[in-house]
Amino acid sequence: MILLTGGAGFIGSNFVLDWFSQTDETIINLDKLTYAGNLQNLVSLNEDTRHVFVQGDIGDRERVSELIVQYRPRAVINMAAESHVDRSILGPETFIQTNIVGTFRLLEAVHDYWKTLDASSKKEFRFLHVSTDEVYGSLNKNAPAFTETHRYQPSSPYSASKASSDHLVNAYHRTFGLPTLITNCSNNYGPYQFPEKLIPLMITNALAGKPLPVYGDGKQIRDWLYVTDHCSALRRVLEAGEPGDIYNIGGWNEKPNIEIVRTICALLEELSGSPSNYSYLDLITHVKDRPGHDTRYAIDARKIERVLNWKPGETFETGIRKTVQWYLDHQEWVTNVKTGAYREWIEKNYSEQRS
Repeated sequence: MILLTGGAGFIGSNFVLDWFSQTDETIINLDKLTYAGNLQNLVSLNEDTRHVFVQGDIGDRERVSELIVQYRPRAVINMAAESHVDRSILGPETFIQTNIVGTFRLLEAVHDYWKTLDASSKKEFRFLHVSTDEVYGSLNKNAPAFTETHRYQPSSPYSASKASSDHLVNAYHRTFGLPTLITNCSNNYGPYQFPEKLIPLMITNALAGKPLPVYGDGKQIRDWLYVTDHCSALRRVLEAGEPGDIYNIGGWNEKPNIEIVRTICALLEELSGSPSNYSYLDLITHVKDRPGHDTRYAIDARKIERVLNWKPGETFETGIRKTVQWYLDHQEWVTNVKTGAYREWIEKNYSEQRS
């Protein structure tokens, strides 16, 4: 079995669902259930004994140690993180506590466990740390894409906290020999993404007839990765990655934000029809740019393709169409997330399973 942290979030819940579509191996899912953690994403697994949910914090070293000793996982995948740049600007401390202190305490618990394993189990064990391309900072328009050896130059409290966690993971490999893996991914999108991020925010606001806020001129460029492609890459890295190594995971889909918004507007009009008295494009509203806004991210994903024979299965065109259609088909999910009704559902259905 494996221990997954942050498995009720956007990427985490997609990873759990994707994992069970490929294997019967048990997942111990440790999640703090902050605002972005949502067990409704995993409701289809309510009766599935392969999925063991535990509410808890990676910063609680004693609790994490108890879980590891109890279940003796062959691998730990760390997805638990605060991940929204705007929130990190308004309140950095939570990001420091979760992404740096939490990762440190998780590493300590894992290292203590790993030391007790026999030689064969030590060699096979893996600690996979899921990180972001934002640790590399910003690129000029014509600069080469980020490789795994690119210098770390984080711009926001969020990316600085993730860079710090990456360095800690590397240190535990170099100093103690812990068999770690690090992945740095580009911007994810797809089903179950909390509607504060660009793509679900634009979809849900447009459907509600609300403004579509675009920072500055909207020409900031990101590389977009469909979440299920990210999940398949993580499985591949866990399966065949070299301990101590780093793998960039990207979608080969560089797009300016304003193009993303316009594409969403066009797809909504195609898939659900136009509003009667305006166009979705009319809702685009340019707002003051955020402090320290990175100009461009771009992932060079040739290493993972060359070394591990992985590449994304979705183009942006296929992935964004699937995403828009998913939100059109799951508007009740969006309503529950925004109103907090899903938290009441969690209390009702999972209170007895909490430790």
